[in-house]
Amino acid sequence: MRLFPGVSLFAALLTGVTVLAPASPAGAEERTAAHCARQDRLLVPGAEHQRSACLDDLTTAGLAGTPYTDMADQAGLAAGRTRNPSGVPGVQIDGYFPDDSRLNATHGWAHDAQFVIRLPDRWNGGLVVTGAPGTRRQYATDALISDQVLAKGFAYAATDKGNTGPDFFTDGRGPGDAVAEWNRRVTELTRAAKQTVRQRYGRAPERTYMTGISNGGYLTRWQLENRPELYDGGVDWEGVLWTVRGPNLLTSLPVTVARSLGQASDEDMVAAGFAPGSRFLWPYHEKAYWGLTQKVFRAEFDPSYDPACPGSTAGGTVEQIFAPCASDASYDYTSRPASVHRAVAKVALTGRIGRPLVTLHGDLDTLLPVSTGSDVYARMIDARGRGGLHRYYTVQDGTHTDGLYDTYPDRLRPILPCYRSAFDALTRWVEEGTAPPADRTLARPASGDLVNSCALEE
Repeated sequence: MRLFPGVSLFAALLTGVTVLAPASPAGAEERTAAHCARQDRLLVPGAEHQRSACLDDLTTAGLAGTPYTDMADQAGLAAGRTRNPSGVPGVQIDGYFPDDSRLNATHGWAHDAQFVIRLPDRWNGGLVVTGAPGTRRQYATDALISDQVLAKGFAYAATDKGNTGPDFFTDGRGPGDAVAEWNRRVTELTRAAKQTVRQRYGRAPERTYMTGISNGGYLTRWQLENRPELYDGGVDWEGVLWTVRGPNLLTSLPVTVARSLGQASDEDMVAAGFAPGSRFLWPYHEKAYWGLTQKVFRAEFDPSYDPACPGSTAGGTVEQIFAPCASDASYDYTSRPASVHRAVAKVALTGRIGRPLVTLHGDLDTLLPVSTGSDVYARMIDARGRGGLHRYYTVQDGTHTDGLYDTYPDRLRPILPCYRSAFDALTRWVEEGTAPPADRTLARPASGDLVNSCALEE
């Protein structure tokens, strides 16, 4: 079912092909191993189940229509004319770590904590790790991240975060546990992937990068704050901000529910941080994002507020899943009991990053307004004295999912090409000592290929 031109149901639940030559990090020679060498010896540490495959192409161009990716789970995340690399042979390992929840039905496993690890034959000595955005699964960012980094020679690993889908909040023993598991699963996969890389290539990765979009951006922030020893740097694409006192999703979204019920005005939305210029995107987000996102995260951190909505499930039909809880129109996070704030504290960010981080955020993001999200996080980093490790780029006319560009090419700009430029800038920063440009707004060019090009410097 399509809810809006260019964006599918899976997109609400939060492509031409060219070949790019792999690039090597500074000081590292590209290592070419025999095709799928050591495949039979690769054992992912801690995995309860795994299966490996020798593939002629690890990118979506080669995997589309096979069990090794899920195109539906990527829907809506990229603009239609995005050019992706192809032709990267190597080994793919799919599997899962021990877990007692069963929300991820991929491969018919009905088992959470699923992962994918991709090991290209031509390796540049690096590893890139990510977690799924929204409530998606391990293949969600194949076209956004995996294709590009594999073509550059990186090994790649992604996790479903340990729980998926609109009922993710049913996982865990107490409030906040489901989201807290996301961070644990990324750490688990990073450690396991490093050992798997060592098995495949005979040595550990020389550089490991954490990256992600939306909830994956949040995971990047958390890992660089709490597990910096595992990484050399990260790129955060519109990461979700969780702070105990706010702002967070539960402070910014209730007004959207109130507006949908006629209890708040457009002016109230702007006062809450939503960009006035994003009004043309509000009808879509009202149908596909706001009510759903508010109710499932409120159920995760504050289930006692309205036990009947969403109850034990976000819904059994598409209409039920996207329908808001009327009670959320008057939800006031600040006045909720201390237990709610303690639940958020399990996953809260501090800004105390321990490795270089590049952040990108669109100024027309209509799910995570930049003024109550990345603008705040940048200030948090500065307040912790870590500003020297951070670069922050606001993308003019960028919104939360690039798929909406296909509907509004005259009003929006895809963020993906800027993300790719940012990732390259991060690797130069880490590996060559070349600092990226200073914090800035990346203005929307008047002409050119907006879908596939973006310069960080004007």
